[in-house]
Amino acid sequence: MDDNVTTVGAKSKANDPVNVSRRYWWRVVALCFVGWILIYADRTILNPVQEQIGAQFHIGNTQLGLVNSIFFLTYAICQIPFGVLGDKIGRRLVIMGGFVLLGVMTFFSGFAFSFGIFLVFRALAGASQGTYYGPQYALSTEAIPTKDLTLGTAIINSGMAFGTSGGYLLSSYMVLQKGMSWTSPFWVMALPTIIVGILFYVILKEKVIRPEDQKNEQKTEEAVEAEKEKVTLKDLFKNRNLVLAFILCFCSIYANFVILTWLPQFLQVERGFQGSSVGFISSLVPWASIPGALLFARIYDKLKKTKMMIGFLVPISLIAVFGIAFVTNKSLLIVLLIVYGLTGKLAIDPILIAFVTKNSPRGSLSTALSAYNFIGMSGSILAPYLTGWISDQFGSMQIGFYLAAVLLLVGVILFTFTSDKKNAIHA
Repeated sequence: MDDNVTTVGAKSKANDPVNVSRRYWWRVVALCFVGWILIYADRTILNPVQEQIGAQFHIGNTQLGLVNSIFFLTYAICQIPFGVLGDKIGRRLVIMGGFVLLGVMTFFSGFAFSFGIFLVFRALAGASQGTYYGPQYALSTEAIPTKDLTLGTAIINSGMAFGTSGGYLLSSYMVLQKGMSWTSPFWVMALPTIIVGILFYVILKEKVIRPEDQKNEQKTEEAVEAEKEKVTLKDLFKNRNLVLAFILCFCSIYANFVILTWLPQFLQVERGFQGSSVGFISSLVPWASIPGALLFARIYDKLKKTKMMIGFLVPISLIAVFGIAFVTNKSLLIVLLIVYGLTGKLAIDPILIAFVTKNSPRGSLSTALSAYNFIGMSGSILAPYLTGWISDQFGSMQIGFYLAAVLLLVGVILFTFTSDKKNAIHA
């Protein structure tokens, strides 16, 4: 069965839903996976070379934290507008435009001749990444079979782990190991980013009808009607399940970006790791997250018990975050990094995305997912700057890690007030 079989209805337009084969969703998953590799590699090539950037621009940890905070501020601000735009003009077009801009801004980041100009380029790079989350997950959740939704999302999310590790290793090897300029990793990342953005527009379909929804004409018409079902952004925030999922996402992402942003420097300055070992040890978190995310996604697909899964994973991850800052033994630290990787943000995210998808109207899915990520990524704005400020004020990053663990505790407590049953928008 061909991937572009037929559009629905005699007077179908170019962006009307099309029937796709059972294999199409693997194409979607593969490309979205690669997209996250590039998104996260672009973010993390900065972190191992922060000392070199600080030395060139004569700035401290607070200002270095500001670089990431500005990046994620523009990223978060752009989430909802680009989610809404994706629902209106096309998700593929929005994603392609974002990746092209990201590639250009990443390239020019390597030419910044002052700290202010560098901030501008990183701010624009963050804004360009804001085109991806909502439109991408709207495309993928509509294409992946219901029984495989959490697993497919986990596979997509594992691109974040590959990208995080790849960014760490690329910067550590080129700059810390080979002594190249800190600008080199930025130039390397630019062209692949642009190419992948174009592939999104060329390879994927805007709206699809899965084989499970093609069984009869009535089911097909229901799918078309579901595409028209839209609610306002205000209505989404009347849904208790969605709001509490947004809050937990914020807490989870805050903790993740404390680790993502500051772990390489924490390992160098406070735990004595040096050279390329910094990139390798930092990469343990994303590498461990891959089997963790796949395993727990498969369990969730079978059990469909969101509160039970969250209640198991989040307490373990918050203990790991606390322990990373508390322990001084290098072997135990490595164990805790692996434990966080197995149970942390990348393991939780597929479960929360499935939960948000279940509680959102299909016609506004891109908007709902963008709102979810906007609230969550607000944590990525605060975490880099606040942890850098804490480091400058107290001479250690430990308190920043402890704060992240406390927020995870708050998030998991609040999430106990959700219901695993679908919560109507006006409930």
